Amino acid sequence: MKAIRVHEFGPPDVMKYEEVDVLHAGEGQVLVKISAAGVNPVEAYIRSGTYARKPALPYTPGADGAGIVAEVGPGMTSFKAGDRVYTSGSLSGTYAEMAICAERHVHRLPKNVSFQQGAALGVPYGTAYRALFQRAHAIAGETVLIHGATGGVGLAAVQLSLAAGLFVIATGGSGRGRSLLSAECVENVLDHTVPGYLDTIRSITKDRGVDIVLEMLANVNLSKDLEMLGKNGRVVVIGSRGTVEIDPRNLMARDAQVLGMTLFNADDSDLRAIHAGLAAGLSNSTLKPVIGKEFLLEDASKAHSTIMDRGAYGKIVLVPS
Repeated sequence: MKAIRVHEFGPPDVMKYEEVDVLHAGEGQVLVKISAAGVNPVEAYIRSGTYARKPALPYTPGADGAGIVAEVGPGMTSFKAGDRVYTSGSLSGTYAEMAICAERHVHRLPKNVSFQQGAALGVPYGTAYRALFQRAHAIAGETVLIHGATGGVGLAAVQLSLAAGLFVIATGGSGRGRSLLSAECVENVLDHTVPGYLDTIRSITKDRGVDIVLEMLANVNLSKDLEMLGKNGRVVVIGSRGTVEIDPRNLMARDAQVLGMTLFNADDSDLRAIHAGLAAGLSNSTLKPVIGKEFLLEDASKAHSTIMDRGAYGKIVLVPS
């Protein structure tokens, strides 16, 4: 079978499209024939060698995927060959034609959800759900500002927020992205590249401030986020590409909090709650992943270069040839 292999950390071109040994499911494992694999920024950081967690070399990237169960391990009763599933973790990596996954990382994919959409669920929707409900403890009626809302995590957060009865303010840096947010029924869509957009947020909230900020680029926005918070407001830092200086008095004056998060810290109980919530949203169609670009599996290096570009639009997925 074919898979992407990384033999050394470095730029995107260290990912090689290679022939590897055929896989088989062991005890407590599921072998999935991958129809689409999700590409996430964290995988680019890991590949570059700059992320805190580094896999043993060589390895196949990827945690998110969707496809058909090809084989189940001995004694497995939760799944059978032929089931449509999506994955939220993989023991062998999903940038491949086949992937071995632990049973707890395999979830049923409704018929109304495409394989490409299924591949967009694990990290983006899991991250957005955890940020909103397990870290910020969002409740209906609160106001959430979603910075950089046009990428995979941002769009997931928009859909989850609207479904939960939150009042959404979303920003995007491109006209195409902002049009997408409007199509998602977000009433307050702002261009964060325009001077004065913070004043617009103050006007929208009648100077009360927002309850929650989901921040995808904290090194650029965190200091300004703190000025946007209302009393008892929370900023959840989902992404950052560097350091930032803040004024702690903005936290003190509001009894506010800055919360970090990573999906890696979610325990099994957290993950069960996340995917139960996602299952409900998929079934009633309030959650509909948006696919921005598809690349062939062999072009994974191009996908990694693209995902780090500005102006995110939906989810990037890989599809086997």
